[in-house]
Amino acid sequence: MGGKKEDTNLINDEIRASEVRLVGDNVEQGIYPLDKALKIAEEQELDLILIAPQAEPPVCRVMDYQKFKFQQRKHAKEQKAKSTKLVVKEIRFGPQTDEHDYNFKLKHAIGFLKEGAKVKSYVFFKGRSILFKEQGEVLLLRFANDLEEYGKLDQMPVLEGKRMTIMISPKKPGSKKKEAKDAPEVDGAVQQQDDNTPDVE
Repeated sequence: MGGKKEDTNLINDEIRASEVRLVGDNVEQGIYPLDKALKIAEEQELDLILIAPQAEPPVCRVMDYQKFKFQQRKHAKEQKAKSTKLVVKEIRFGPQTDEHDYNFKLKHAIGFLKEGAKVKSYVFFKGRSILFKEQGEVLLLRFANDLEEYGKLDQMPVLEGKRMTIMISPKKPGSKKKEAKDAPEVDGAVQQQDDNTPDVE
C-alpha cells in the first residue's frame, strides 16, 4: 500500500478535505467524512487517492496506488501512440514517365507501404504538359492498382494547381483486397509530407 509518489495525486493522510465522495471497486459509493473514507481504504489494505480535487466534495478512489499509477502510465502511452504522426512518403512522376522509371518508383512505394508509411504520389505538370492531365490520371490509377496488394486508395486523383495527386494507406496484415475503384473519395486538403521525408523522383 502506498509507495513512492511520482506526481501530484494526494493519497491517504495527505488529503485535507473534511469529507470526500468515494468511488472504487468493492466500496459503497457516496459521500463520507475523511476519517471514515480512510478507514474503509485501510480495512481493504488499499489507498485513498484524490482524483478530482476540484469537485465538490473532492472525489477519492479506493485502490492500490501502484496499480493506479500503472493504469495512468498505460493510458498515457496509448494516447501517445494514437497521436504519433503518420509518416507520409512522396513519389513524383512526370506525365510521360517511362516504364523503367515507373517500375523503380513502384518498388519504392511497395517498400514504404510495407514499413507502414502512407504514400502520396503525384504527377507534376510543367508548362504545356498540363494538356496531358488525362494521361497523368491514367498513370496514377495504374499505380494504385499495382499497389492494391499492399495499400488502399484513400483518394482518387485530384488536380491541385500543377499537381495531380493520390494518397495510398498501408493495408493492415490480413486485410482483404479491395478494388481501387471502390475506395472512397476524400475531400479536402491532402496530408503533407514530413520535413524529413525525401521525394522519390
